[in-house]
Amino acid sequence: MKRLAIVRQKYNPAGGAERFISRALHALTQQHALSVSLIARNWEKLEGIAECRVNPFYLGNLWRDWGFAWSARRRWQQEGFDLVQSHERIPGCHIFRAGDGVHRHWLQLRRRHLGWFGRLSLLLNPYHHYVQYAEKAMFQHPDLRLVVCNSHMVKQEVQHYFGLPDQRFAVVYNGVDTAQFHPQLQQQYRAIMRAQYDIPAASPVMLYVGSGFERKGVARALQVLQQFPDIYLVVVGGDKHAARYHVLAERLGMQRRVRFTGAQREVKPFYGMADAFILPTLYDPFPNVCVEAMAAGLPVFTTTTCGSAELLTNGRNGWVAAVDDQQGWHDGVAYWLQHQQDWASWCQQARQAVEGLTLPAMTDVMLQKYEKLLAVHTS
Repeated sequence: MKRLAIVRQKYNPAGGAERFISRALHALTQQHALSVSLIARNWEKLEGIAECRVNPFYLGNLWRDWGFAWSARRRWQQEGFDLVQSHERIPGCHIFRAGDGVHRHWLQLRRRHLGWFGRLSLLLNPYHHYVQYAEKAMFQHPDLRLVVCNSHMVKQEVQHYFGLPDQRFAVVYNGVDTAQFHPQLQQQYRAIMRAQYDIPAASPVMLYVGSGFERKGVARALQVLQQFPDIYLVVVGGDKHAARYHVLAERLGMQRRVRFTGAQREVKPFYGMADAFILPTLYDPFPNVCVEAMAAGLPVFTTTTCGSAELLTNGRNGWVAAVDDQQGWHDGVAYWLQHQQDWASWCQQARQAVEGLTLPAMTDVMLQKYEKLLAVHTS
């Protein structure tokens, strides 16, 4: 019996990276003589998967990641697994799921938007040095057979920095439950949610969903929409510095038409109340919220450093501009606002762009990759 290990510090079967992987693993265990184990600190119960708890003592994020990496690698070597798929940057794994993108590239983008003190803090932070070291060692390790990227953007970044050939990659977009996220959400929730949040029925509404307000661009969204006094912005998500964004909205004179809802367990009603989705993120490999929004029929406005931009065409199902291209952002929102007669078409085209990204379809792609690697190992 072949043995596969999945490595993830905190494994949540509902997470974007894990949802279709969990389905693929279930299919593999049904179709083949395959034993699957999960090496993790914490996890939610996954039927048919054996748990290997690895939870070394730690103080701080550097020791947390290093300690887990060392212990996880030691565990899979002791157990003698045939294949090891890691969602963490650990040298020696056979498959790496690059769901967080390339840390080195993220740091370069981050530096451009910091003052001298912020850049110095990044330079002196030992955690960033460790992550870059682990990332490089992993991508250059001879045992690495496959890198699963959630966008072509991430694949190109890995190739740019580490020179891996095409045959070592699989690009597999995060799947979306197209039955749960669909344009009919507007019929279900538009009126009731707008009444609940005191938003006029006919007013254009843009939606933001996500934590990490600084990286994902809540301030940029506020600054762009300040120029359009008819548009309301609904911000769904939590952030430890959320109060700063309340103050910014006030300073921009937008407090009347911005709604900060905090974190929400159920986001579908918010997709149903909105007319478009906005995510001016500094860097995001492939955010689930974008494909959920598109499946719900919302055009998406995002940046060139967001993997979901690969699904968008300006003026058809959304708009893409560089994160600092203020004129580009203004032009995109203005174009959308001036063409309300085309919103139904934008809605339809947004939905069509993601209809093939179902969870079963993405599962099939991963299943093929696993089977190929297992066949090579067997031979």
